[in-house]
Amino acid sequence: MRYVSVFILGLVFWLLITFRFTLPNIIVGAAASLLCAAIFAGYSMTGTFQMLNPVRWFWFFVYLTTFIFSCIKANLDVAYRVLHPRMPIKPGIVKIKTSLKSDFAKTLLANSITMTPGTLTVDVKNEFLYIHWIYIRSEDPEETARIITGPLEKYIKKFAE
Repeated sequence: MRYVSVFILGLVFWLLITFRFTLPNIIVGAAASLLCAAIFAGYSMTGTFQMLNPVRWFWFFVYLTTFIFSCIKANLDVAYRVLHPRMPIKPGIVKIKTSLKSDFAKTLLANSITMTPGTLTVDVKNEFLYIHWIYIRSEDPEETARIITGPLEKYIKKFAE
């Protein structure tokens, strides 16, 4: 059953990214999906059916909207710092504690932080993330976590754990 579900998901993904529904394209997509199913079916995530819950999808879209807004805001902040004559930066590495438990959720949070301009996740150890920040605004760990993760951690917890 796992092979079939990976095959179907792969084929649907292929058709969505190519968006060409011709016979040769479907055959190539089926072959690629079959190969992926043979290789990756043993590695499928546990709790996959939890992701079919519509409430989780709602929280995923809330997270995505918040993430896009955070990226736009961070882009403007970094552009300001780069274009400012005195280049107001105060870089450093901060340690943030996360309440996320699963590796998937921690990885998603770490990648979200890294994709936001001005921050870069350097390391993840247990429940701590080490983040390089272009401008350290606070020495307080809780305040720092609130500024960097914002509501992203809360939304990730609602749909990924």
